[in-house]
Amino acid sequence: MIKKSLIVLISIIAVASFGQVKPITKPFDTIAMKKDPFYITVEQSLNAFYDEVANQSNYDSIINALKYEPGQTPKFTDEVYCERLEKMNQMTPFHLDCTPASLATIKFFAENRRSFARVVLGRSQLYFEMFEEKLVQYGLPVELKYLAVIESGLRPQVKSRAGALGLWQFMYKTGLYYGLKENSYIDERMDPEKATDAACRYLKKLFDIYGDWNLALASYNAGPGNVNKAIRRSGGKTTYWEVRPFLPAETQGYVPNFIAAAYLLTYHAEHNIIPIEAKWKYAQLDTMCLSTGIHMSTMTKLTGWSLDEIQALNPIYKTGYIPTTYPPQCITGPLQEIGKLVSLEDELYALEKQIFSSYQSTEPFVVEKDTIETIKVSGTNTVVSSINTEAFVYHTVLKGETIGRIATKHGVTVSQIMTLNNFKSASLFAGQKIKIKQIGVATPIEIDPNKITNPSDTVIVQPKEEVKPIKPVKPKPVIRYYNVRSGDTFSKVAQRHNLTQQQLKRLNPGINENRLSVGQRLRVK
Repeated sequence: MIKKSLIVLISIIAVASFGQVKPITKPFDTIAMKKDPFYITVEQSLNAFYDEVANQSNYDSIINALKYEPGQTPKFTDEVYCERLEKMNQMTPFHLDCTPASLATIKFFAENRRSFARVVLGRSQLYFEMFEEKLVQYGLPVELKYLAVIESGLRPQVKSRAGALGLWQFMYKTGLYYGLKENSYIDERMDPEKATDAACRYLKKLFDIYGDWNLALASYNAGPGNVNKAIRRSGGKTTYWEVRPFLPAETQGYVPNFIAAAYLLTYHAEHNIIPIEAKWKYAQLDTMCLSTGIHMSTMTKLTGWSLDEIQALNPIYKTGYIPTTYPPQCITGPLQEIGKLVSLEDELYALEKQIFSSYQSTEPFVVEKDTIETIKVSGTNTVVSSINTEAFVYHTVLKGETIGRIATKHGVTVSQIMTLNNFKSASLFAGQKIKIKQIGVATPIEIDPNKITNPSDTVIVQPKEEVKPIKPVKPKPVIRYYNVRSGDTFSKVAQRHNLTQQQLKRLNPGINENRLSVGQRLRVK
């Protein structure tokens, strides 16, 4: 079963710079913390999900039993924190030491980043059970699941400034070393299960090197080379806390972050923090493997399964297209949606073929630039002009179309479309016109040499006048309604339609969110 008491946050305390021979200590600095990479991850994650969770006020029975007021932020003495950490130490091979760094990190996030904690607690219901299965399979401590929290905030698509990607933040080369493949359509660093399996193997190897979990964690963050240098600079010390002052500044906060994550997961109820309502839970998912390449939009058209949900639950795919591979690629989704696809598998492949095999572009073909190459044919009066035409199609986006599907139709890549149109995001809207590069060669043209005033082997022909693209017309907003079902709450309806409760209230003025009735009609767009 998925555990409801889940997760957490943390951040890094910068204490010394890498390369210093003598340790330098500094007091806890919240300003320095805001420059820390994990702090930035926290902020990005919070911003991405704030609209969904900021105004929820549903507290579970555990919080109510503690008689906390909504929004109350409990505080405890250092002795209480240390007692709780000591209880946890009895159940784990990690050294969850009660140090000033650990205490400062716990307090900072328990008091100042409570919304982020709720968000990650909600996400954990999708990932933690799978993490635990993999960790047990490799004989590793289940507490390592918190590592993905401090690495990515449990977002498989998050990418660091250095290029690390996925729940476990693998660099490209490290990912390849552990079997995580990448091509134009897939990046297995973003696959939750494959990346977790690779992380287990990597962490096992690091523990085998150092024989100490805290040093293994430091090595996961900084690399074995930097940890080995720190050990030499410390005079050959063999524990994390002895080596810590000689590690890079970011890595000095890594184990305190891990300790804070473990603590807040265990005692989140005592801190009046509960998870948001999870959109998906691991036990409610199923998988179907595909025998041929499929566009996600075809699944949506056949079953009505939301394209956004397909993409969110299958982050391994970089575009809206799932390619044919061996072994075959698979799709993950809620039990009912996968059940529909399995029962309609033949229809799915037939619809894919019908949509994409019979595709004929009706978009205007616009020549924007001609490159002229002319050659005088020896012994004749003919000059042949070969016109290499650089041209563009202006494609009008249809409802439900993705940039990946459009790229496939026109034989180009997603990156080419995004570069040509100066897109910063792959999101499109119906009615939008996008430019797509085409290359063609015109029929050779015969030119009368008697009309050439300056005979030579090269004839200059004026290119056609550029045809300006039609400016896209933004479609009128679509109004949508939702009929309340049994078991729905106001917050669940808002989450289901990617709205905050305040946004849903604005769409339904005068509504009593505490008294919804089955069949009640709510505006959701």
